[in-house]
Amino acid sequence: MPIITVPGLPGLYDLLLLLLLVVVGLVIIIVLAKVLLFILPGAIIAFVVWLLTGSLLWAGIAFLIVSFISIAKR
Repeated sequence: MPIITVPGLPGLYDLLLLLLLVVVGLVIIIVLAKVLLFILPGAIIAFVVWLLTGSLLWAGIAFLIVSFISIAKR
């Protein structure tokens, strides 16, 4: 004989937990997107400097300078 479940509080708790997890996931995705947009200009400049010079030191310095300028602009 099949068991018939009536939607009640356990189902409501599951729905609320699902909604909470979706909101947390969206917040994490938005934060990651902002971090990537913050890092991207510095990473592009560092990559170009690395291609031109072949030096990771100069690429790192270029990344830090561009990141500092990005922070100062905010």
